[in-house]
Amino acid sequence: MTETRNAQVKDEFATSVREAAFGPMPTKMIDYFRTLAKVEELAAGTELYVAGGDRYDFFVVLSGKIEILDGSEDGDGLIGIATENAFLGELGLLSGQTPFLTCRVVEDACVLRLDAQELRRAINEVPEVGDVIVSAFSARREILMKAATANLTILGPEGNGNVMRAMEFATRNRIPHRWLDSRSGTGARMVERLSLDPDDISVVLRGDQVVQTPDNPGIAWALGMNLEVDDGITADLAVIGAGPGGLAASVYGASEGLDTITVENTAIGGQAGTSSRIENYMGFPTGISGSDLAYRGQIQSIKFGARFAAPRSVRGLEKTAAGWRIKLCNGNDICAKAIVVATGVQYRRLPLDRLEEFEGAGVYYAATELEARFCKNTEVVVVGGGNSAGQAAMFLSRHAKHVHVVIRGASLRDTMSNYLLQRLESDPRITIHPFTEVDRLDGDTSLESLTLRDNRSGETRPVESRGLFIMIGAAPHTEWLADQCALDEKGFIRTGPEVGGRTPFESSCPGIFAIGDVRAGSVKRVASAVGEGSVVVSAVHQHIAALNEEQEYQGAV
Repeated sequence: MTETRNAQVKDEFATSVREAAFGPMPTKMIDYFRTLAKVEELAAGTELYVAGGDRYDFFVVLSGKIEILDGSEDGDGLIGIATENAFLGELGLLSGQTPFLTCRVVEDACVLRLDAQELRRAINEVPEVGDVIVSAFSARREILMKAATANLTILGPEGNGNVMRAMEFATRNRIPHRWLDSRSGTGARMVERLSLDPDDISVVLRGDQVVQTPDNPGIAWALGMNLEVDDGITADLAVIGAGPGGLAASVYGASEGLDTITVENTAIGGQAGTSSRIENYMGFPTGISGSDLAYRGQIQSIKFGARFAAPRSVRGLEKTAAGWRIKLCNGNDICAKAIVVATGVQYRRLPLDRLEEFEGAGVYYAATELEARFCKNTEVVVVGGGNSAGQAAMFLSRHAKHVHVVIRGASLRDTMSNYLLQRLESDPRITIHPFTEVDRLDGDTSLESLTLRDNRSGETRPVESRGLFIMIGAAPHTEWLADQCALDEKGFIRTGPEVGGRTPFESSCPGIFAIGDVRAGSVKRVASAVGEGSVVVSAVHQHIAALNEEQEYQGAV
């Protein structure tokens, strides 16, 4: 009975998502778009856009029939049919990605066409347009993600660390994709057809275009993600880092009229994006995953006109008369009047032999559905005593045979929220090991077992495990700042009057602000980072106003 009800709930949810994604456009909104675009008549057979193509416009269908296709190596798969009052497009249209799908006219049609810039302007000027379009585009991306579209295939052997990295990048950036094991089934047949090495990772686009052993920028480039920014491009505000704090700064900066660009070196969401569930964030009584929270923040940012450059990292800064020149890893520069640093922190690595060898192949720094799929029928070990470790343990206990939480101290009471601690202590699938460390890792090409050591007695015990989750410490991402800003002894950015900052978030360098985990003395919580990201924008406005006044004075002199 319960299984039947669960299936019914899933069907109802899927139906509601499809209705939100493909519902008709209201008549009054169509009338509004008629004032922005001329009617175009299209003959049957016309392709409005092609998966992977350069041109990608927004269409409102006034009459006729248009099919939406997912191109794959097995031929074109029909996703849906657009008829009168439908509108075409997907989230990539607003974020600068090339299309994942193909749209083709099958019956003579009349349409209204707007390019991405015109659509963005309409969304900004009429809130109701944004509510309908952005909500539908977001729902369409979710459907594509769940459909495991064959437009992008990650091809490689199970347990390969590079395969895991590619899947993590695609998943966290909400890129529709599928993974095929290169040694069996459909994956093996694709390897043979394309004459590939089954032991290597490859990314296959639309069934035939191959990118071998790609890194994250290589995958993004192949997909046509808008990760490049023109050399010397200018902005009012550059946000470095797209975790919760950086996304909040992007939302509030763009919504308050600042030309905002956000640079992220890995994936939207930062470290918080790897959290399986955040339960103590206000407004989400049943909890929300870090990736979902970040996704909503990114959509809000895009809605207000913020631009994103990802995956791109910053390698240095240079002071200019108009603000700061930000040097990107690809050699291009961004010029901004103000910078908000929200690069957050990363988990520290354990000093273990073979750790790097097993990273992505049994050793993980995130606990999401992606990692959980490799933890079935095995015990897993979580190292860490903070909330992230507690959330990971609870999540993994639903997938693994048993979860071992390993801490060097005596108790979790001083480091973990009480509600999480109570759940861990009462769950028979979880064992907490105080005064314990991981002593050894073993396996062939991937982690197969590890050894725990009790630091009081020196006793060791083996654990047959294919999953070690490391969630300890906090190393700030500030190496690229070099000698520009005052840092504390651990590398966190010092801010406020004690280092010459004019506001609590301004660093020792005028116009450079720090928020969230990377700021010295901050509270390391998602809600705190979001709050700082929203508040800092007022200080950015003050700085830009003063900078403009100074430039006007210098010009007058």
